[in-house]
Amino acid sequence: MTGKPQHIFILVLCSLFLTPAQAQERQATSRAEECINIFTDVLRQVDVNYVDTLNYEQLTETAINAMLRKIDPYTVYYPNKNDRDLRMMTTGKYGGIGSIIQQRPAPAKDTKANGRKTKVSKDSLWTYAVNPYEGKPAQRAGVQAGDRILSVDGKTTRGLSVSEVSNNLRGIPGTTVVLELQREGVDKPFKVEIVREDIHLDPIQYYTAISADTLTEKVGYISFGEFTEGSAQEFSNALDDLYYNQGARRLIIDLRGNGGGIVDEAMQMVNLFVDRDQLVVETKGKTSNSNRTYRTRNNPRYKDLPLIILVDKNSASASEIVSGALQDLGRAKLIGQRTFGKGLVQNVRPVVYGGHVKVTTSKYYLPSGRCIQAIDYSEAQKGHELKRDTAGGILPDIVLDDSAKVDITYSLYINNYFFDYATRYHRLHAEIAAPEVFELSDADIEDFCRYLDEREFKYETETGKFFSDMIRMAEHEDIDTATLARLKAMEADLTPDFREAVARNKEEVKNLLGSEIVLRYYYQRGQAAYQLRYDKELHRALQEFK
Repeated sequence: MTGKPQHIFILVLCSLFLTPAQAQERQATSRAEECINIFTDVLRQVDVNYVDTLNYEQLTETAINAMLRKIDPYTVYYPNKNDRDLRMMTTGKYGGIGSIIQQRPAPAKDTKANGRKTKVSKDSLWTYAVNPYEGKPAQRAGVQAGDRILSVDGKTTRGLSVSEVSNNLRGIPGTTVVLELQREGVDKPFKVEIVREDIHLDPIQYYTAISADTLTEKVGYISFGEFTEGSAQEFSNALDDLYYNQGARRLIIDLRGNGGGIVDEAMQMVNLFVDRDQLVVETKGKTSNSNRTYRTRNNPRYKDLPLIILVDKNSASASEIVSGALQDLGRAKLIGQRTFGKGLVQNVRPVVYGGHVKVTTSKYYLPSGRCIQAIDYSEAQKGHELKRDTAGGILPDIVLDDSAKVDITYSLYINNYFFDYATRYHRLHAEIAAPEVFELSDADIEDFCRYLDEREFKYETETGKFFSDMIRMAEHEDIDTATLARLKAMEADLTPDFREAVARNKEEVKNLLGSEIVLRYYYQRGQAAYQLRYDKELHRALQEFK
């Protein structure tokens, strides 16, 4: 009797000395335990009473994924079976064949399109190799862009999703996978055996020294793909080659489409250009462990090298740290479009049974104090509509318009006509000129138009589609015949001849079709070299070095 009040007194006394943060954490823990108990009890009740047998692993994984989607797109659960996806994300490596694949209908007349993607059944979809990486197992085994993958290890790919086929292609390095392929111009399907390797995607997509008529010195150009382990060192090696061996005395870093990666790699890249002990980025979160300050550790090797960075709306995370910090520090000029605004920090935490959870723990803040993050995901947790903060992301010093004109090139691209013609061109031409000089002739464009005729391509503009829908509606309404006749006459005027449309957009058609063809012969680096000749943003950057 005498001990119980004393224990209560001690418990109350201890609680009085809790800091506000500790009290809040204890309250949050209590709420979490209550919710876990509810979930466990619901699962137990369903398990006992549900009429059919349950797949507990699938139910639990579905529940976890649904919960995390309410938080933000970057907080993700990786069960043990998906551990290789996590490994590829953080290291840029995976066990596979080294080829990009795509799902689409077979390129036959019965799947012709008229300017917008047609809806097709799942069973009519096939998987194609669209971009074998140079020097990787698929390319070395003879797989070509345009090959239809009929089966993987004897299992058909028909109707399977890209992720399902990709999972079948990946595996332990050193193991063998057998692909059954169908190639245009080859009568029968054939099989190839490919030994999987630990695939490392090169973060340096392409680099070169550019000589411009308006400049007395060469300009180095580096297209940087992703911030994975060792990528900063590879960037440094490329820069050394440009500076010491190729004579580049100015530099353009292309971070367009770079989705980010490891922040330490971004730090090392920034450190090449700014002084030691310089603040680059800070992280701020709920816990003290989430708050961190990143400063440069070494003396810069290229402190005075003139620098321009190309960015776009798909530049995110670590690429925003590099571009934003160098902009804040007055070290680089940015050209392009406002970046994505992905300023959330994720850490990977182990969970039971070999799984991991990648969880958002803090936000990135640049030296000027601005936050990179552009979307407030906390609103989603409250059930509100997501809002994009217009101050988020990185605004370039020179903003260039990236609005795309919707013309025939869009129709040809989304319906794979450029891709399929390039496959045919590659079959009929043993070799082409180097990507720096290759160019399609007017005769090639005419042959492409004949190919579109064979495929019964019909070019329909969005305005024409609108008029067709309007006329069908007018025919069921009280519209006089004279008005209907005038509308139909206008509809005919809005259905252009595709040859005339190709002629009006010939340069862009040559560019996109030529890029697809060059990829067949010279792979990714050759395609990058070809595309630089048509890169308006790159040419704008060169003008800034005058």
